[in-house]
Amino acid sequence: MKVDRHGPEPVRSALLDETSADGRIAHGFFNRAGGVSEGLYRGLNVGLGSNDNQDHVAENRARVCGWFGLGADRLVSVHQIHSPTVHVATAKNRHERPKADAIVTDTPGLVLGVLTADCGPVLLCDAETGVIGAAHAGWRGAFEGVVENTVQAMEQLGAVRSRISAALGPSISQANYEVGPEFIDRFLDRDPSFDRYFTPSDTSGHAMFDLRQMTLDRMRSAGLNATMLPQCTYADEQAWYSYRRATHCNETDYGRQISAITIKEDAHGPAF
Repeated sequence: MKVDRHGPEPVRSALLDETSADGRIAHGFFNRAGGVSEGLYRGLNVGLGSNDNQDHVAENRARVCGWFGLGADRLVSVHQIHSPTVHVATAKNRHERPKADAIVTDTPGLVLGVLTADCGPVLLCDAETGVIGAAHAGWRGAFEGVVENTVQAMEQLGAVRSRISAALGPSISQANYEVGPEFIDRFLDRDPSFDRYFTPSDTSGHAMFDLRQMTLDRMRSAGLNATMLPQCTYADEQAWYSYRRATHCNETDYGRQISAITIKEDAHGPAF
């Protein structure tokens, strides 16, 4: 196996770092750096659903956990289906992969991870209570309320909404997200004010869609202290995987990056 000795180099949100100033909660929006995959998947591809060498995928996932100082068995991910469904992760069910698009926990030592390749990864935490969440907010999930459902699930674990900070990670920018008339109509039929997320494109009847701003607005409307990282996954091929870019380049498949968050275990050892 080819070894990248530099290791993962995730970008982080200053807001989440400041929220957990004591370092109890750690997070990272992982890019392609530090992985062993090759070819189309070059880098840190963690997509179990990709056609990449699965030994490489397993090694990459282990490296993500290793960055947090934890073993590969601590990674919790779900079978993402572009839904608003939230999974509550525990020590006992951490190996399950239910169909869902968000994960919450109050268990230290679990690494919650959501996979993206243009969609919006959202990491959330109430550092005071010790409750975290991770959500995969594609257009359908954001449209149907995956962020709001994640917040509600965190509250059920004891989080206080006014204390939750959330960061939207690297995702596709409006400049690279063209959509057709049926897509536009779906949004305007729900709420005519959604027209603020569309600007006309060079193709008649089409528009450029601002998924990132819509998601950020919904995070803030939910009462969160929310921010957005500026990186566009489509625009930077060296750093990020992109489904839309792969499609435009007629590539046969694409890699997935991971965004992850954990509550660190205390000095008394593992929580399970």
